[in-house]
Amino acid sequence: MKHSLNSFALTGLIFLFFTVSVFGQNNRQTENNTIGWYAFFANYKLDDKWSIHGEFQWRRTDWITNPQQNLYRMGINYKIHPQVTFRVGYAFIDTFNYGDQPLAGNGIRFPEHRAYQMAIINNPIGKVNLTHRFMLEQRWVGRSLDPNATKADEYVHLNRIRYMFRADIPLVGPSLEDKEPYLAVYDEIMIGFGKNVNQNVFDQNRLGILAGYRFSGNFRIEGGYFNQIVQFGRLVNGKNYFQNNKGLIINSYFNF
Repeated sequence: MKHSLNSFALTGLIFLFFTVSVFGQNNRQTENNTIGWYAFFANYKLDDKWSIHGEFQWRRTDWITNPQQNLYRMGINYKIHPQVTFRVGYAFIDTFNYGDQPLAGNGIRFPEHRAYQMAIINNPIGKVNLTHRFMLEQRWVGRSLDPNATKADEYVHLNRIRYMFRADIPLVGPSLEDKEPYLAVYDEIMIGFGKNVNQNVFDQNRLGILAGYRFSGNFRIEGGYFNQIVQFGRLVNGKNYFQNNKGLIINSYFNF
């Protein structure tokens, strides 16, 4: 397992180096937004290996006032090892017009259909539980090339790979038990690839610093600071355009 951990750490360092290289460019413009993300995750256990996953993420700007994005995701989990779980599933995403510059050039609200495959690896070291999440996504993003359009009239296919590293630290005792608090920090980077990727080979980076409480094995909740950096797939005034979205994230987890 130590060799696996070293490989995962090396992967994370490569991603971070790539991120720093992209952000080092001078030909860019950035806008800042305040966001609030409120997410509900649920898993229903069928047996020792199989379970069903469902989630809803309500993403807002100006903390909670205006819509940013709604995400609905479902999947089927298969545990091949006590520390390794695979998931395949489908997601629907509804993205709104927000910020100084809309994600869509003509400012339309647009849908996205997504298939995904995921591997989650838990690697406890002492009292700290490390999690590595690898995800591959096939995305069909709605768009319209008509500058006067009010909704999407076609879909473009995009591919994206994601890697998330997370550390959970119990605050009472050597492991997290019921009715105990914990701290967590994570970072996730997303890389686009394929023939339809434009400016945003680097697509996003997400950082969370959280405090949580485990009420029982069936329910826990966490919240804290969240930072999302998004690169547009198009140039704005001849420059690479980024959103720097900062704010609050609250996650609720249910196990049945």
